[in-house]
Amino acid sequence: MGRAYEVRKASIAKTGAAKAKIYSNYAKEIYSVAKAHGTDPNGNLTLKHLIEKAKKEQVPQDIIKRALDKVNSGVDETYTQLRYEGFLPENITVIVDCLTDNVNRTISYVRNAFTKCSGKLGINGSVIHTYNNYSVVVTDKLNEDEVLETLLNDNIDVKDVIIDDYTTIYGLPEDLYKIKESIKKIDNNIEFIVDEVSLIPIDKVKPSKDTMELFNRLINMLDEIEDVQNVYHNVDETE
Repeated sequence: MGRAYEVRKASIAKTGAAKAKIYSNYAKEIYSVAKAHGTDPNGNLTLKHLIEKAKKEQVPQDIIKRALDKVNSGVDETYTQLRYEGFLPENITVIVDCLTDNVNRTISYVRNAFTKCSGKLGINGSVIHTYNNYSVVVTDKLNEDEVLETLLNDNIDVKDVIIDDYTTIYGLPEDLYKIKESIKKIDNNIEFIVDEVSLIPIDKVKPSKDTMELFNRLINMLDEIEDVQNVYHNVDETE
């Protein structure tokens, strides 16, 4: 793969609006997962790990509880998962994942963001084939041989391990929790800086200054759309 995952640690000084969006996104996702598979984290591992991730991002316990209480009380809300694939100049590709209760509103906002940044939306499948769907686990720096031996002993199909300032492990999407449990055998108290299933571009592009400004504008506009959950792209943001 040749390049470690770009670790982005959350800013300490997040705006109130940014926090509100994070809380709202987790509330919707927790509700949807609990509604589909049950509100008991011990019997719903996806919910368990989602709650752990929410707490890691400092989502208040009250927000998590309200989402679960809505399911237990029979509140019926329907959220639709959507994925949009788009393009910007200079071969930039962008994938936008959304969770929404109003499809028409969401597509309008997302399309408008691309249009205002000299971009356009493509058809389903026009971009996704240029990305790999991997589990990504990032920890503090570990011994590469020890990491590889531990994962191999646990029969985990590792796609890549990169050791630089951090340890970055790529694996199959269904092996995320197996990778984490395996690495805990090296150090049970290890901190997972990143532990998620993500879309990783096969190749990255380094756009010009003007196009980079369009790209940054698009990312900011998408970040302001409440229904947007995740944004993936192929831009090399390293200095």
